[in-house]
Order: sequence, then structure tokens, then C-alpha cells
Amino acid sequence: MKAFKSKKNRYQIQAPLTSLIDIVFLLLIYFMLTTNFIVEEGITVKLPNAKAAAPQVKQEITIFVDKEGATYIANEKISIDALYTQIRQMIGNDTDRLVVVKADKTVILNKAVKVMDIAKAAGASRLCLATEKGL
Repeated sequence: MKAFKSKKNRYQIQAPLTSLIDIVFLLLIYFMLTTNFIVEEGITVKLPNAKAAAPQVKQEITIFVDKEGATYIANEKISIDALYTQIRQMIGNDTDRLVVVKADKTVILNKAVKVMDIAKAAGASRLCLATEKGL
């Protein structure tokens, strides 16, 4: 007869963490790729589509023209008469600064062209009409 009970080796429960870590990393990558980090400010306009649209990365002056033909700079409504002085002030000595006109696709073309003419007269040497990349 034994006086002492023999100790059994107890096994610790080990959960396999490798597959759990893989799943967490896959979810992290998925959400990072599907989240849109670029936040565009401004007036909501529906831009026309273009096949050869290229993104601009330099600091630019953005002029919005909504579907009623009203013009905005930095989310502030500005009249056509005051647009020239505002653009001239923003350009200053940097005539190479890009001026982007984001006109709604339903706006009358004459309104967008008039805004571009005013920007050109204010000293903007680089003008661009914003579009969305289409199919």
C-alpha cells in the first residue's frame, strides 16, 4: 500500500493563439484598406466624369460653383464681383499656385467659364476644372 498519492502532472490548457492573431490582423488590414482617410471639405457638388483625371497634391485655391451658380471659397459664399479681389489676395506673389474650379455638373457652363476667366484675370497662371475619374 502506498502512503502517499502520486502527483499527476497537470497540463495547463493552452489556447492556440496563432489563428486568432491571424484573424485580428486580417480584420485590421481590411478596415484600413476600406476606410477612406481623405476628407474633402467644401460645398457638395457633383463633379463631371473624366477618363484621364489625375490627383493634385500641392496646395491649391479651390473655388466651388454650386448648381444654382453661386460661388464659394473656403466654404464662404462670395459674389462674382468680390471674387477677383479675393483670388488676387490669395494668390499674392505666387503666380504658379493652382486654382481649381469645382463646378457642379448641372451648372450652366457659362458660370464656370466666367469664374475661370476671373481667376485668370486675377493672376492665376494655372487653372484646372475638377472632375471625377470615370469609367
